[in-house]
Amino acid sequence: RPHFLFNCMNTIASLTRFAPQLAEEAIEDLSDLFRVSLMDTNRFSTLGQELDLCRRYLRIEAHRLGKRLQVNWDTDSLPLNARMPPLTLQPLVENALYHGIEPLPEGGTIHVGGKLEGTHLLICIDNPLAPAGNSDRRNGNQLAQDNIRQRLLASFGPSAKLEVRTTRDHYYAEITIPYHAENTHR
Repeated sequence: RPHFLFNCMNTIASLTRFAPQLAEEAIEDLSDLFRVSLMDTNRFSTLGQELDLCRRYLRIEAHRLGKRLQVNWDTDSLPLNARMPPLTLQPLVENALYHGIEPLPEGGTIHVGGKLEGTHLLICIDNPLAPAGNSDRRNGNQLAQDNIRQRLLASFGPSAKLEVRTTRDHYYAEITIPYHAENTHR
């Protein structure tokens, strides 16, 4: 999304004046985001790498949004070596921020969590939404979601999926991927 790049560059420019160390950190985070976006999509990433990328993205955005952006990580019990296509989680976190947190004047909390359920790993990202009818509420075109669904299908077949649901004031995205001891990245 071009708006993210421009926002990020403006944030970095602002940080260089009063917090050069944070500006350097933001540049390194942005560099890692670019590196992953240019990565061979036929290679697998790990859940740990995907979560780290989400943290880097959110750290960049936190410089801009401040206290309006809160994140609740419930990921300690997840198998961080689980294989998944690269850039599976970050676009969903970006959507949560763009469609959920930004339009709310008070901001809100993005929740990232998951659980191992039998032979499947479930990862959920949820966020608040502006009330229906609110002029600030943004509608998307689901391109990121469709892309993630296609990559999950190509990587794992029909046992992997992305499901989304919306309530009056919340948005939920849940990824399910098969997980076995051999579904790891060493």
